[in-house]
Amino acid sequence: MASGREIKTKIKSTQNMRKVTRALEMVSASKIRKAQERMRVSRPYARMMRQVIAHVAGATSEFKHPFLVERETVSRVGYIIVSTDRGLCGGLNANLFRKTLAEIRDWQSRGVEVDMVLIGQKAVQFFRRLKSVNLLGSTTHLGEKPRVEQLVGVVTLMLKAFSEGKLDRVKLGYNDFVNTMVQQPRLEALLPLPVAADEIIAEQGERGEGDTVLAVNMKREHDWDYIYEPEPEVVLEFVLNRYIESLVYQAALENLASEHAARMVAMKSASDNANKVIDELTLIYNKARQAAITQEISEIVGGAAAV
Repeated sequence: MASGREIKTKIKSTQNMRKVTRALEMVSASKIRKAQERMRVSRPYARMMRQVIAHVAGATSEFKHPFLVERETVSRVGYIIVSTDRGLCGGLNANLFRKTLAEIRDWQSRGVEVDMVLIGQKAVQFFRRLKSVNLLGSTTHLGEKPRVEQLVGVVTLMLKAFSEGKLDRVKLGYNDFVNTMVQQPRLEALLPLPVAADEIIAEQGERGEGDTVLAVNMKREHDWDYIYEPEPEVVLEFVLNRYIESLVYQAALENLASEHAARMVAMKSASDNANKVIDELTLIYNKARQAAITQEISEIVGGAAAV
C-alpha cells in the first residue's frame, strides 16, 4: 500500500486537474451560445444560395460550367477537411478522421489518387503524416469568429484544380452540429454539383428541414434559360464560387459549435471522473492512516507490556 504522503500528493494532483477541466468546461459553456447563434444566422444564406444554384443548374443553357458537368471516370479526388485548432474535445476530430481515412482507402483501392486541403491545426497534424495523399494547402487558427476571407485561399486551390480537370470530385468533411450532445462527422460531395445533389437527396430522409444541408433538385423539369448580364461565363463563375465558399464557411461554423459542445461535455465527464478518483483516494488515505495509527498503538502497548 502506498504511503500517506504519496496518496496525499495524488489527491492534490487530481484536484488541480479538476480545476483545469472545470475551467475549460465553463469557458466552452460561455462560448457555445455565441457559436450556435453565428451558425444559425448563416444557415438562411447558405439555404438561399442552394436554391439559386438549383435554379441555375436547372436552366437549359448553351454554356456548361465545369462545376455542372459530371466526369465519366474518376481518377483523382480532392478533400476539404475542417477540424479544430485545439484538442480536449473528446473524439470529435478522431471520428471525422477515422471516417475520412476509411473513404480515402476505398478510393485508393480503386486506383484513385487523393489531394487534400486542411482547415484546422488538428487536421494538419494528423494528415501531414500520411504519405499516400497529396497536401495542397492548409489554414489554421480561424478563431472564435471565422471569416470567409480566411477560407478563400484554400478553397480556391480546390476550385482551380477542378476547373482545370486535375480533380474529378471534391468532397467536404466536417462535424455537423445536431445538438449539444450529438455531433456527426460528415463527408459530403461539393463538386460536381449533380453528384452533390444526388447524395443530398439520398440522405434527405435522415435530415430535417432545419438541417445544414437541404436537398437541391437539379433535374430539369422545364426547357428554359436565364438572360445573363454580362455573359453567362462571368455570372456563373461568380455565383458558383460564392456558393462553394458559403458551404465551406457554413461547415467551419458548424464545426466550431460542435467543438465547444464536445469540449463542454468532455470536460464535464473529466471533472466527474476526477471527483470519483478523489473520493477513492481519500478512502484509501483514511484506511492507510487508520492502519498506521493502529500499528503505533500496538507498538506502544507491546513496549509497555515488555517493561
